Amino acid sequence: MRDRPAAASPRPLLPLWAAVPAAAAGGLALDAAFPELGIWPLAFLAVGLSLASLIGRRVGGALLVGLAFGAAFWFPHLDWAARFLGDHPLAWVPWTALAGVQTLFSALGAIPISLAYRWFPDRRVPRLTLLPLLVGAVWTARELVMGNWPYGGFPWARLGMTQSEGPFAAVASWLGVSGLSFLMAVLTAALLELARVRPVRLRSLLPAVALALVLVLTPQWQTGTAGTMRVGAVQGNGPAAYFDERSRGDILAAQLEASQPLRHEDVDVVLWPEGGVDSDPRADRATALTLRVASRAFGAPILLNAASEEGDLVYNTSMLWTEDGLDADGGLQTHAKRHPVPFGEYVPDREFYGAIVPDLIGLIGREYTPGTDAPVVDVDAVRIGLAICFDVIYDDVIREGAREGAQVFMFQTNNADFRGTDENLQQLAFARMRAIETGRTVVNLSTVGTSQVIAPDGTTMSALGVDEAGLLVSELELREGLTPAVVLGPWVQAALLAGSLAALVLLGLARAFRRGGARDGRGGSRRRPRAAPRRPRSDVDRVVAMFR
Repeated sequence: MRDRPAAASPRPLLPLWAAVPAAAAGGLALDAAFPELGIWPLAFLAVGLSLASLIGRRVGGALLVGLAFGAAFWFPHLDWAARFLGDHPLAWVPWTALAGVQTLFSALGAIPISLAYRWFPDRRVPRLTLLPLLVGAVWTARELVMGNWPYGGFPWARLGMTQSEGPFAAVASWLGVSGLSFLMAVLTAALLELARVRPVRLRSLLPAVALALVLVLTPQWQTGTAGTMRVGAVQGNGPAAYFDERSRGDILAAQLEASQPLRHEDVDVVLWPEGGVDSDPRADRATALTLRVASRAFGAPILLNAASEEGDLVYNTSMLWTEDGLDADGGLQTHAKRHPVPFGEYVPDREFYGAIVPDLIGLIGREYTPGTDAPVVDVDAVRIGLAICFDVIYDDVIREGAREGAQVFMFQTNNADFRGTDENLQQLAFARMRAIETGRTVVNLSTVGTSQVIAPDGTTMSALGVDEAGLLVSELELREGLTPAVVLGPWVQAALLAGSLAALVLLGLARAFRRGGARDGRGGSRRRPRAAPRRPRSDVDRVVAMFR
């Protein structure tokens, strides 16, 4: 009995002239799935269009449609980066550089997705079950690589983050955001395979239907209640942008003025945003005295944030300031930002980039050092988890806070550099996902808004709008216990990254073996009669063949 011949690579599902605009439409749809529009179902359409444009593509074609998808998504999604340098004539450069790099990485990551389709055996049952798992794993692996490299990565726009107000967000409490991204991509790939296989049979629907039910019916993991604490969160709306015109102490004055109603409130802690104090109170005696007086007037410690120096190093530091300047143990509780933003809070390889764009690099005088201390502080018997601004998008900071016993999370951020853009709303969606993922109440406080108090199930309890001074006085529910996402999240990510790589290597080796066997007659296919010599392909022919 003869073996089956080696399966040929699948033909492209779409011709290149249709695949490129389809991929671009997918990128635009993915941007619309995030805030401000926040149309979460479009995330599935985006993945579907991206995958459809990659099926059957060779390396060059996959790179091209990956560029179309990436550019259509990243450039509008990160348009707020053009606001960082204010009215500077080269303000477009940070936006173009960041979106361009992310676009390139997205395109490179499209190649292994196309290889998964090209190398996977053409067998009905594996295509309906195993192929979607592989495609979902490779999609998520691309997110993980982009979220960790280079310079610490930029995990800003993971697929799972689109579901912060969607019906599938509860899955993140079990598998983390990466696990949710994986299942969303798997479901989309499974539905796409249903549209491709022939003939259509009822049992073919089972894998996709089962996965859809898992996403819809999975409840949020419930953490245990552990009492309450009362917080006064103050949005000062001061001149806190990097290039705002201000005098020394203006930001502190704005925070103090907006905090005045707290003199008549009974709160356990006063929360101020990132950059709410514009001088280091540990080095400036006048600032320290002002804060001590304010803490005494509020009858509660102030959880503030300021740039602080330790020798030659500068940190973006949160501090718990009491009326004595010290906590009950005689020390000052602090946490320094774990992931300073490259080209915003420090310049990696400054000499190299300074030689390329010296005028722009010269504008960035900050050189923050990454912190190493735990992202938690204690207020009486309550442990508060912290994340400073963009640290909210990094899984390691959130997981460490939860493992260190955080019963509530307070995120301090400064969005003044991006007034009038979607940046704050996108970041707020990440904060909402962190509440769901950890089963903790979250206070996300901005200098200029929008600020919100978010319940453990992701619902908004109270909020302050953009560009207004005000405060949120809220009774926060405390929680204890770890969700599976916190415990298993790193293992899920490692399994997806290693598993997708191993599967692609095995598929590539198997394909090479099958093709080698077919050529020498051991693959079971009959030897074809010797054909007439073919005209050698020119370099142009080879390039055209790559982009099929």
